[in-house]
Amino acid sequence: MKNKKGQALVEFVIILPIFVFMVLTVIDIGKIIFFRNELENEMSDVIDLYRNQKSYEEILSDLELQNSDIELQILNTDNETLTFYLSRNVEIITPGLNLILNNPYPVEVKRVISYG
Repeated sequence: MKNKKGQALVEFVIILPIFVFMVLTVIDIGKIIFFRNELENEMSDVIDLYRNQKSYEEILSDLELQNSDIELQILNTDNETLTFYLSRNVEIITPGLNLILNNPYPVEVKRVISYG
């Protein structure tokens, strides 16, 4: 009966790092999903501006992407389609998870539209 507090402390010390790892992993996955959703929304704006015949520089300035950490690439891979890329790096805060995922983790959104 005397060792109940000691046993609880040992169990707590064993479980605490696993719990902290799981909480930080959920936060990191949430950040990745949030930034991907943010890039999807930005991509819709980029496509709309492009269809309104805005130049690359005008798109960057209208969306205020020049001083942000979001990168925009527009590639003409053939004469029929244009490929738009938006990318951003997300810092991983969970120790050990950065060994599984690259740190910073690149989040990228790609859209292909008809040229014209």
